[in-house]
Amino acid sequence: MKDLPQNPEASQPLRNWKLILAYDGADFRGWQVQPTQPTIQGELAEAIHQITGEHVLPQGSGRTDAGVHALGQVASFMLHAPIPEANLLHALNRKLSESIRVLSAQIVPTDFHARHSAIEKTYEYRIFRGEDCPPFVARYVFALNWPLNVEAMAAAATHVLGEHDFTSFAANDPEVGHNDTEAVEPNNIRTISESRWMSNNDTLLYRVTGNGFLHHMVRNLVGTFLDVGRGATPPAAIAEILAARSRSAAGPTAPARGLFLVSVRYPDPPPARVLP
Repeated sequence: MKDLPQNPEASQPLRNWKLILAYDGADFRGWQVQPTQPTIQGELAEAIHQITGEHVLPQGSGRTDAGVHALGQVASFMLHAPIPEANLLHALNRKLSESIRVLSAQIVPTDFHARHSAIEKTYEYRIFRGEDCPPFVARYVFALNWPLNVEAMAAAATHVLGEHDFTSFAANDPEVGHNDTEAVEPNNIRTISESRWMSNNDTLLYRVTGNGFLHHMVRNLVGTFLDVGRGATPPAAIAEILAARSRSAAGPTAPARGLFLVSVRYPDPPPARVLP
């Protein structure tokens, strides 16, 4: 398939696109475009321009940090180009680096927005517990073979379920308000519906689902739960850390390389109307 002409007809109606992306974030400075730095948003925007001739800035469901990976990031943007869905998907995957892959591309209603329409996100954090971390795994896990009380960590994880003010687990975000079209959140209250630890052979995995996450929130939760696992913090202290509403009350920030954005959930579309 040939790329479309570089000057699409202005008379073509705008169509709203939704992409689902997977990427290895190890070699990128995060999602959000930055001058002279490789970013997921920047590379995606450039690929779209090369294919369609249009300048767009795809909006992601969230701004993953430098080194963070994604299995199901969602992006949305508007295009005039009358390109079929399958053609855009294949063309993007030819233009993008091997570290980024478009899993699906579809035209959606104009009121859809990758971030503002999202109602829930799921993240996973992976810790390698073996003696020697294989080189082909090291980019995607936090290699940590300290003795850990996983049962205590599991108990601590339950204390963040429900609605809480997560100020103690939020880092200051230096990018807010700079080259950012996303609205600033009015407060640090979030609702967590899933928070649990799971073991699979040499991997210890933390899975968390919520209606939103603050800057470094998941990594700060993991760092604090690891303090619980090594005996420095009792599980019940998580409630006190939440109540403190102070970043200094919580534990350290876990490394970015173990974090994955797994999926983003949106409202179910209304059922099709059955005509009489």
